Amino acid sequence: MSLLIPVILSGGAGTRLWPLSRELYPKQLLALTSKLTMLQETALRLAGITGATAPIVVCNEAHRFTVAEQLQALGDSPAAILLEPVGRNTAPAVALAALMARDIDASATLVVAPADHVIRDARAFQRAAELAVVEAQSGKLVTFGIVAYTPETGYGYIRRDDGPGPAFPVAEFIEKPALDVARQFIDSGEYYWNSGMFVFTAARYLEELKAFAPDILEAVEAAYAAATTDLDFVRIDRAAFDQCRSESIDYAVMEKTKDAVVVPLDAGWSDVGSWSSLFEVLPSDEEGNVLQGDVLVYDTRDCYVQSTSRLVAAVGMDDHIIVETKDAVLVAPKGRVQDVKELVAKLKKAGRTESALHREVFRPWGSYDSIDGGERFQVKHLSVKPGGMLSLQMHHHRAEHWIVVSGTARITCDDKIFLLAENQSTYIPVGSTHRIENPGKVTLHIVEVQSGSYLGEDDIVRLEDNYGRQGTDT
Repeated sequence: MSLLIPVILSGGAGTRLWPLSRELYPKQLLALTSKLTMLQETALRLAGITGATAPIVVCNEAHRFTVAEQLQALGDSPAAILLEPVGRNTAPAVALAALMARDIDASATLVVAPADHVIRDARAFQRAAELAVVEAQSGKLVTFGIVAYTPETGYGYIRRDDGPGPAFPVAEFIEKPALDVARQFIDSGEYYWNSGMFVFTAARYLEELKAFAPDILEAVEAAYAAATTDLDFVRIDRAAFDQCRSESIDYAVMEKTKDAVVVPLDAGWSDVGSWSSLFEVLPSDEEGNVLQGDVLVYDTRDCYVQSTSRLVAAVGMDDHIIVETKDAVLVAPKGRVQDVKELVAKLKKAGRTESALHREVFRPWGSYDSIDGGERFQVKHLSVKPGGMLSLQMHHHRAEHWIVVSGTARITCDDKIFLLAENQSTYIPVGSTHRIENPGKVTLHIVEVQSGSYLGEDDIVRLEDNYGRQGTDT
């Protein structure tokens, strides 16, 4: 019997949910609708499909440690985490997973799902997926069509052809329509929202990709063949993958194959593509507000207000989005939230780090929070997990002063190794080789004061690293 392997696509940036979602810490890694992150919710939902094995995850190289840590927190290791060196859309990403799945089991069936969708009724999804698996194992390429109750112009649509069900032949895929056309689609009952989720055998997908987009398959096969193993990750070859053109599954395969079928799905689905769509999937109060964190409102209705680090107060607001993070605040009418991506583009063009990084940056050993900074100085709060170890490194342009706030630190400074307890400190001169380790069982908290002519993160020369990061600044 063939294996059923979930494939989780975790490569998106989620720029429409800025400032919470950022390039290096996107929405799928955030807990937006529950205590679990969207990635974790997706993994659990897929694991509940009858016969499902450990998933294959395709993710951005910069997210690798966070993805691995979040999946490990669920108590189950993935079959593989494939690292895309560059984003090339879904057709190449799924091809990578299909090649890996075929190596595991030549007849493997894949259930492909993005990591950043909300599905309120997990069991309804799982039942639909189990129906789709039967279709896929007979040679069909299955997509899920979301049963639509309202006209939406932000989604693509799938028109079904006649058939006995529960899977229907796909008549056509339609791009995002105008509002009046979307209304006609809903009224007809023949159209579904395009979910971007698929079920097919690995062999069948690769066969159709070879038929309709052979250049993509050739580039992906070359990149996969040259892949290397790096700790728990499979690092796809950059030079070969760079040669692959960017294309979605829909364009590359699903719109061309004669074997596409659609399974209707009515399970409270949302792609959470904007602040307004997140607002819609969360419970609201009697005034229609969704309030998250330390928030106080007066005479305010139908708003989404979120605080992450301080009190946020709103008076006399209607239909607005207000989101506060440690280093940025967004205020926008709910009807304009699709334009947040334009704001992020302006940040990128201006060279602002807020487009990609939060003030608190996560690393495999823990995190650092840039508390303050100015001319020739920067102050950070370092949190080092039990057993965590920063790289053995040096800096050409800055010195560092470390003060232990809580926990115990093992410090390396050139040829000296010593322990620092709470309220003790040490000084690291410019050019000295140094490292922080946490040998204890509780999180180590350190205040780091940097001083020097240049304080950028790229002034790190890694000499040794437990996490395979030599030669990088991540």
